[in-house]
Amino acid sequence: MLIQATQIRPGMVIEHNNDLWRVLTISHITPGNWRGMVQAKLRNLTSGTQTETRFRSEDRLERVVLEQVTMEFLYQDGDLFHFMNTRTYEQVTIPKELIEEAVPYLVANLAVQVEFFESRPLNVALPKTVALRVAKTEPGLKSAAVTNTLKPATLETGAVVQVPHFVVEGEVITINTETGDYVGRAK
Repeated sequence: MLIQATQIRPGMVIEHNNDLWRVLTISHITPGNWRGMVQAKLRNLTSGTQTETRFRSEDRLERVVLEQVTMEFLYQDGDLFHFMNTRTYEQVTIPKELIEEAVPYLVANLAVQVEFFESRPLNVALPKTVALRVAKTEPGLKSAAVTNTLKPATLETGAVVQVPHFVVEGEVITINTETGDYVGRAK
C-alpha cells in the first residue's frame, strides 16, 4: 500500500531501498519557502542497523503490514530469544539485535505479539505494561515521604528504572514498556 511520506508514523514498517525498515521517530521540516520534508529515523528489520533519512513530502512509500501472532516468551539462550505459539505450540527463535527494545521487559511466560513477514519473525510487540520484580534497590529515606524523589531499582531482567522511595526489594511493580517508567505496584 503506497502512502505519502507525510503519513508515516513511528512503529510503521516501510519498504525503502529494497529492504524493510521500522520507523522509530519522525519530524516534519518546513524550511522557509522551500518544500517540506520528513526526517525519519529508521531501523533495518533484517540487520538491526539504524539510519536517518529525509523524504520529500510528495514522496510515496510502500507501507508493509506485518502478520501478528500471539506467542509466549520461553527463554533466552545467549543472544537468541525463544518464543512459542500459544495455539500451535510451534517455536521460533529471534536474535537479540532485532528485538533490543523489548529485551529489558521479557520474562518467562510473558504473552507478546511476534510480527512476521513472509513467515520470518522480525519483531516483538510488548503489552503496554509489564509486572516485574525488583531485584535490587537502596532502602528508602525517611524524609522521602514528603518529597517527590526517585531512586534507581534494578529489575529481575537487569533493567534499571527510577522508582519512588517506598519501593523495596522483592516487590512486584508495573512498568510502562513504551517509556520505561514506573507506573505503580502490581496488583
